[in-house]
Amino acid sequence: MAGFWGKRKREQEDLDAQDADLARRAQRALVDADERIRLTTDELSFAEAELGPNATKGLREALEAVRTHMQEAFHLHQLNHDEIPDTREELRTRNARIVQLCEWAEELLDDRTEALAAPIERARRAPEIIARVRADAARLRQRIPDARETVERLSARYSTHALTQVQSNPAEAEQLLAFAEHSAAVAERRRDAGQREQANMALEAATESVRRAETLLDAVETFEVEALRAESTLAAIVEDSREDLVVALREPQTPAVSAAIAELQAALSALPAAGVNTDPFEQLTRLREANAGLDAAIAAARERAARPIPPLEHVRHAIDDADRQLAVARDIIAGHRGWIGADARTRLAEAERVRADLDRYLGTSAAAATRIDEDHREQAFAMARRAAFLAAEGLQLAQRDIDAARPQPDQWGGGWGGPQPGWGGGRRGGGGDLMGGILGGLVIGSILDGFID
Repeated sequence: MAGFWGKRKREQEDLDAQDADLARRAQRALVDADERIRLTTDELSFAEAELGPNATKGLREALEAVRTHMQEAFHLHQLNHDEIPDTREELRTRNARIVQLCEWAEELLDDRTEALAAPIERARRAPEIIARVRADAARLRQRIPDARETVERLSARYSTHALTQVQSNPAEAEQLLAFAEHSAAVAERRRDAGQREQANMALEAATESVRRAETLLDAVETFEVEALRAESTLAAIVEDSREDLVVALREPQTPAVSAAIAELQAALSALPAAGVNTDPFEQLTRLREANAGLDAAIAAARERAARPIPPLEHVRHAIDDADRQLAVARDIIAGHRGWIGADARTRLAEAERVRADLDRYLGTSAAAATRIDEDHREQAFAMARRAAFLAAEGLQLAQRDIDAARPQPDQWGGGWGGPQPGWGGGRRGGGGDLMGGILGGLVIGSILDGFID
């Protein structure tokens, strides 16, 4: 007994320690969250001075939400210390809610202040950024004459279509740099006038314009290098393509292979003569596509050669066989409906579905199988055999059901001439089931008349 009470005492002490720790956490969280609100309020004032009210709207709304929810936290803390006695569970629930509210408040304020950190840093460094924009603009202006000269040199070698992507780059870069310098001046004036939000917007426009101008000038130099590389690659692909044509002519000549050969030959024939301005990128793309098409056609032809195509006559026979099997299965099931179970009916339905799919696949109706080309024979053959197999399986299952339902001699009590307990007022057994099956199966009328009489 002493051990039991000792254990209960230790458990109680543990609970008391946990509750005391939670209460301290709640008090500490209240203090920290309240201080964070005060600090963030000061940061908001500074951010609005640097960025303007629109840029700081998110932080301002977060502060309002946090103040509202912190009122609940302070109210809960007040309830913990009023004159009304509280249970241990009530205190624990309130303190846990206080901790939750305070942690949420700090997380929200952290998120919103971090989002403003980069814009505030840019605003603080605005004079430095303005000076860098002007220096970058002056440096890039010195590259414009070289870019124009490069475009002129390229125009003597490549077609107008090839140069479309870089031909106007020098002029566009010059316009962007002029806009960047103007925006930097606007940013400086607005900042001096205390219009920080407008100053920041102008500064962002200036830095973006400089970045875009540099990208346009870099593209001119990149184009020249990539065009030379494309020409070198084109020469190698032309040589490979001619060798591929020699190999392709020795492959099985299916319609797809012949068409791919013609496409590659046309791509090679379309190559301009020496000295003519060209578009190496477009020519390279066309040759690659033609080569890929030839490779795919040859691969398909080789695969087909390894798997013989069914003769047209075999395909027609398979379709005819499927139709015969379906007709027999339909007649048997229709003539013995009361005896046929779900399995046979399911096989017939599936066979009819596959047969209908075959007609849709061939784009024909009924027996127009004389026009099946080589590309469709293998699939048509497989579908016809599948339909025939399902119909035959349905027929076997239907026959099984009929055999199971057909009466045996001993079902009538000692042979066909013996007593018939199902009909003479005695016990109804197999005779009743037989009658339902015969009626459902529409057996010939003479047999029916004999039973009924």
